[in-house]
Amino acid sequence: MSDESAVTIRAARRDDVVAIVAMLADDHLGAGREKLEDPLPDSYYAAFEALQRTPHIQMVVAEDRDGRVVGCLQLAELPGLSSQGASRAIIEDVRVASDCRSRGIGEQLVRWAIAQARGRHCKLIELFTHQSRVDAQRFYVRLGFEPSHVGMTIRF
Repeated sequence: MSDESAVTIRAARRDDVVAIVAMLADDHLGAGREKLEDPLPDSYYAAFEALQRTPHIQMVVAEDRDGRVVGCLQLAELPGLSSQGASRAIIEDVRVASDCRSRGIGEQLVRWAIAQARGRHCKLIELFTHQSRVDAQRFYVRLGFEPSHVGMTIRF
């Protein structure tokens, strides 16, 4: 990886919310789901504050050398009884700014999450990606993930 792709992964801050929502909105699914208004709806900030108060969830960002937020992901640890009481980690909302893709930033974020899950003694790590995100599926397979489940959703 070149120095150009080096990022710092750090805990997200309240002032990162606008950049995170912009990345969440920057695809065919998020464009219809997210509200990129100025100012952002308070619901985003309330959700961010709830994430901050939840000890088993980490929202992180990738920051470039210039201090710009260029990626994000959310990592949740879920205790369970299955698999002899194993905890599992769940990766969600992996995004990289559209002008920064294909530089290894997403890979750095996901590898960070995998290391965190191992460090917390999780026995598996899962993620879900929409069936239409074929490029993302190839990306995750390249990082060692295997297709394993059929996901189902009810949206309210």
